[in-house]
Amino acid sequence: MWKSYFQAKTISDALKQLSAYAGKAKIIAGATDLMLEMEHKLHPEIEQLIDITRIPELDQIVLDEDDVIHIGPMVTHNHVVASKLIRERALPLAIASWEVGSPQIRNRGTIVGNIVTASPANDTISPLIALEASVLIGSKNQNKLVNLKDFYTGIRKTILQPDEMVLEIQFKALNENQRGTFIKYALRKAQAISVVNIALVLDIADDKIYDARVAFGAVSPVIQRSTALEQKLSGKKLNTELIEYIKGEAANEVFPITDIRSSADFRKHIVSVITEKALQFCQTGQKDFPIPNEPVLLWGKGGQQSSNKKEGPSFWQDESMPIEVTINGVEKKIYTGHHKSLLRFIREDVGLIGTKEGCAEGECGACTVFLDGIAVMSCLVPAPRAHQAKIDTIEGLVQGGELHAVQQAFIDKNAVQCGYCTPGFIMSAAKLLEEFENPTIDQIKQGITGNLCRCTGYYSIVEAIHAASEGKTNGKL
Repeated sequence: MWKSYFQAKTISDALKQLSAYAGKAKIIAGATDLMLEMEHKLHPEIEQLIDITRIPELDQIVLDEDDVIHIGPMVTHNHVVASKLIRERALPLAIASWEVGSPQIRNRGTIVGNIVTASPANDTISPLIALEASVLIGSKNQNKLVNLKDFYTGIRKTILQPDEMVLEIQFKALNENQRGTFIKYALRKAQAISVVNIALVLDIADDKIYDARVAFGAVSPVIQRSTALEQKLSGKKLNTELIEYIKGEAANEVFPITDIRSSADFRKHIVSVITEKALQFCQTGQKDFPIPNEPVLLWGKGGQQSSNKKEGPSFWQDESMPIEVTINGVEKKIYTGHHKSLLRFIREDVGLIGTKEGCAEGECGACTVFLDGIAVMSCLVPAPRAHQAKIDTIEGLVQGGELHAVQQAFIDKNAVQCGYCTPGFIMSAAKLLEEFENPTIDQIKQGITGNLCRCTGYYSIVEAIHAASEGKTNGKL
């Protein structure tokens, strides 16, 4: 899929390579979108990938002295979900991040990557538009700050040039008088693309709206900011009568598309529904918090994502040098597989076939492994990212010949049907039990939202994970 792979250790090095290979190189971070696009040959011009995941401090969320929040290019959706700052001062973004994909996807997918992909259905764009965010764009020669609403020129099109990358997202943190939310309508509860979404920010004092920002996603080729609705909200009392009025007006202020997920007429109807819900949420003072107090991240012990950012110079990586990786505690040097996904590298080059390929699109979770301690979809990770990394697969859960407690519970509770999805479920469950010693049933369900069972065996799977958490097996955690 690519000819060479550059492991950048500094932003300067990454920008130099972008400039040198302008038009033929692309930045890779989470890769949850880019891997699929390259598999589908949507970037035939791209020969080099520039990996920024080993650059220190790019995964920081910072509040500066001017009350501006800065989000680095390696901040993942789960970083945002876990951030107390974002939950308290930028709630619409936190909710949108929680709604993205599954824990494995949120562990790799970045907020910057989400906005750069530029799909109008990408969940984090509309809240960032409502938060009036800007993006800092860098190249070898200069940096420039651009309002996010001016970043887009069409569906999956931006002003970003081949030699440029987004260095950070920044926006003013919400103050104590501002309330906001994000509501998404999709065809299922998890792992689903928005049919329509809304991001809403209101400046309220004594129930009067002094300022309003409304953005709709997945209704048109770019995120649609509704200035007409904003004007109709501003200066009004936030009460039942206003909400009913705005609900009726909302459908008239959007001009939706018809596509495979929905007709334009249905989108208009849903716009009214979610606009009402968003306003009701702000009216009640955000009492029904839409994110669990302890969200499932699949980060394991300590609740903190591993960084694995080793010191050293940047370097090009190809088949002239091995991928040096620790798999299931064993150090290996593999001279092949540099142009594959991590999934195919593990199966074909390392020879561990327990990790399964179900969809190769990050939808089914059968390929779940641990990369530097966190659960990820290995089909969406480039194999060279395994260099100097620690990988754990289903084979590594067996210790001293004894099954992991989750593995034993799957046997005891007959949670294995056709068995194809089982390795992914077991890996997600094992990481969940590292994170929560005694997870609730809801947390168990959250933990496996990234795993699909074609045999519809979820009841026995949930029962097995619960039994493992209570120590009702002969295996070991």
